[in-house]
Amino acid sequence: MNDKRLKFLKLMFYAVAAVILVRLFVIQIIQKNEWVAKAEAQHTMENTIKAKRGEIYMMDGSEPVAVVMNKQVYTIIVDPMIIDEDELKNVIFTDDMKDNLIVELSDVTADKSLRYMVVAKNVSREQAKKIEEKDPTGVWLKGMTKRVYPEGTLAARLLGFVNDDGEGQYGVEGSLDEELSGKDGLLKTIADVNHVALSIGNDNVKIPAEDGKNVVLSVDRNIQKNVEKIVAQKMQEFGKDQASALVMNPRNGEVLAMVNLPSYDPANYGNVDGAEVYTNRVTTDPYEPASVCKGFTFATAIDLGALNAQTTFYNNGYEMVDGWMIKNSTYGQSNILGVRTIQDAFNWSLNTGSMYALRAIGGDTTQINEKGRKILYDYFVNHFGLGQETGIELFEAKGLINDPIEGDGRDSMYANMTFGQNMMVTMIQVASGYASLINGGEYYTPTIVKGYMEDGVLVEKEAKGPVRRTVKEETSAQMREMLWGTRSAQRSYGVDRDGYYIGGKTGTAQVIRNGAYSMDEWVATYIGFGGRSGEMPQYLAMVRIWKDGETTGAEQYAMPVFNEISNYLIDYLKIRPGA
Repeated sequence: MNDKRLKFLKLMFYAVAAVILVRLFVIQIIQKNEWVAKAEAQHTMENTIKAKRGEIYMMDGSEPVAVVMNKQVYTIIVDPMIIDEDELKNVIFTDDMKDNLIVELSDVTADKSLRYMVVAKNVSREQAKKIEEKDPTGVWLKGMTKRVYPEGTLAARLLGFVNDDGEGQYGVEGSLDEELSGKDGLLKTIADVNHVALSIGNDNVKIPAEDGKNVVLSVDRNIQKNVEKIVAQKMQEFGKDQASALVMNPRNGEVLAMVNLPSYDPANYGNVDGAEVYTNRVTTDPYEPASVCKGFTFATAIDLGALNAQTTFYNNGYEMVDGWMIKNSTYGQSNILGVRTIQDAFNWSLNTGSMYALRAIGGDTTQINEKGRKILYDYFVNHFGLGQETGIELFEAKGLINDPIEGDGRDSMYANMTFGQNMMVTMIQVASGYASLINGGEYYTPTIVKGYMEDGVLVEKEAKGPVRRTVKEETSAQMREMLWGTRSAQRSYGVDRDGYYIGGKTGTAQVIRNGAYSMDEWVATYIGFGGRSGEMPQYLAMVRIWKDGETTGAEQYAMPVFNEISNYLIDYLKIRPGA
């Protein structure tokens, strides 16, 4: 029996030895690299070097001023296994810290097996210093930066915000997040068994962080603030609850103000009724701008030599197209029926006049045809950029310009498009196209970025010239005169000052509700320009104002907002009157 047992033990010994040898062979030869990597990982400390997020500036006249900044704040982390409850109560869970705490003291002490718990966020430098001085057991302070918006709600829907994960959301913070964020760095060092970093070794790695760019916007802080003030006052006066406005330099496409009201506080972005308040309607909300688009239709016909401001047509008050009656807003007003000029059509916003222009574009003034539709589509889309992204450095929507050939009822659809219905475009598209109508016919890509702050100095980005010609210079000159004439006819006397050349056009759009145009809800739009008499326009401004479920006429509501913005700009830009 003893021999059998001895043989069995020997066999077991050899079997175990064989298993060990095989395992050692696998570990040391076959899986060598894998186990070496694991061993190194135990002795390697890796830390991310956070990049500093770039700040955002606006212009204040000729000087950049910071409107979005970084502030050093701290997150408080505790080790529930080793903390002292009395210390926590006296140092962390105090009245001074109540706005920063995200848990209750009882939550921290409930499970002593935990080794890591975040108890407070956005702790100020002063608060952190007091905590450090008392040095409570099991408490750590983690430094980080918080976005600060010193101007409060100013331009909030343009600027956007940074969420709790440090990601830019909406507005400039979202669209330029990559530039503003920069790139995090890496610090990798070999440590001893006590996790103390060693200064020797070929495996030490340090990749510096690349801080984000400090972006300077073309927006002028003073213009932004005062246009917001004007719009807010008019909204209250008129009882309207939604409005947007845009101010642009038509000579180069620079945006000087971009307003969306109501606003919100980006430092407390969660304190809102809904995400709609974050939306920048100027660039991301396509709508039907109505008769402001007559400017594009008449410019197309004039550019082709199909008509001019004094061309006459017969105004019957309505037209029948594809079996549909398309009426003027002045339908039934007998004093403007009969033979009228295209300038009259602009002044009185006669849809019959813009439909006549479409027929003239097609070479047959008796009917709308495919040729006219295709040409109008080409000018709207490829010349003026309607229904297309403009290329501005913000999130934007394309909208829709309907195909001129495919689909039923193309003639009636295009008849409506001549006066800005049956199409969806954004304010930035309309304003950029209009800028080309009045600046000599050159289209500039709209821009919100003027340059970057580098070592405290503004470095302007390279200026870009016009990207295309939309209409001839002569056409642009005629359109300026027509817009000036239209504004004069719209009872602007007493509003515009002598020595200044101010033009503009209204647009009152019916809103589609339940698949049909509503007679009880309208959106008001006004677009206009201004400057010194005898010179190219120096500013262009566009206003949109409305309230859901209410009629809002452009002449009564949008034009008065433009009037105040225009007069303010003349003073702020120090535009001298001409002869």
